Amino acid sequence: MLINCVAYQNGIKLTDISADDIPYHLSLPDNLVWVALRDPSPEEINDFGELFDLHPLAIEDAQHGHQRPKLEEFDDLLFLVMKTLEPDGNDGIHVGEVDLFVGRNFVLSIRNGTRKGFQNVRERCEHEPHLLAYGSGFVLYALMDTVVDRYLAVIHQLEDELEQIETRLFSKGSSTRSNITDLYELKRKLLTVSHAASPLHEAAARMYGGRVPRICHNMQEYFRDVDDHLARIIHAVESQRDMLTTALQVNLAMISLDDSSISKKLAAYAALFAVPTMIAGIYGMNFQHMPELNSIWGYPIALSTMLLLDVLIWRHFKKSGWL
Repeated sequence: MLINCVAYQNGIKLTDISADDIPYHLSLPDNLVWVALRDPSPEEINDFGELFDLHPLAIEDAQHGHQRPKLEEFDDLLFLVMKTLEPDGNDGIHVGEVDLFVGRNFVLSIRNGTRKGFQNVRERCEHEPHLLAYGSGFVLYALMDTVVDRYLAVIHQLEDELEQIETRLFSKGSSTRSNITDLYELKRKLLTVSHAASPLHEAAARMYGGRVPRICHNMQEYFRDVDDHLARIIHAVESQRDMLTTALQVNLAMISLDDSSISKKLAAYAALFAVPTMIAGIYGMNFQHMPELNSIWGYPIALSTMLLLDVLIWRHFKKSGWL
């Protein structure tokens, strides 16, 4: 579906145009055409591909979707794939995709499965005509910068989740199975962020260092800023993964401690029963010459001895922390 189709000249918005007017405005000097599509059909992508004379391989990738983030060059055309990450309100991450075709005097953005649009990016560019006058390179930067900034919101959400899980680890009555499940779910989310940010980090580095694409000329410092943000995000993901590994180890250690505590208690109670059992076993051997059997005090003395020994053993285990 077509969202916007706007023509600019020297950074100033001229007018909203129809798809049929695109070839005319592309032929004018210092003009820029910016088209935004949302969840288009393969036929729509093919139609706009013909209007902008896009490379068939890039059109095919956009039609199929679900691409890994990447940057491809086709002569003067850049094809950039980015993953969008948005908190979904249920402690989850909604993943979408943005495909950008960037030429000398046009930008075609295709959103697939995204919930939040980029109207604010267009408004930002229109409020900075001196930068928009650089052409499609600035639009490419503005879109990348917005996508990367939305990664930061996801990172903050995952940091909060990790803090909550760590707090529960040391809370009495918390479910061990639930904690492990939440930790592995958080690990899966961090992997999702890593799969989105790491390839884009590689693509951003190509836009300001080495052989810079012609479209990115005069914008290298802006792309370097985007790359710095991506490096911070990747570092944050790695730090959280390290903390997550530590939390898993702590959780398993606490499970071992709980098991050890239970084993100690069982051993202590077994000892309390073992002493009376031993004494009763001796008197149950039924030997003929057992002097205590003929004593009137034999039975109470045996019971008292059992009780006294159990009390002493109980006090010892209590003092040692086993009970």
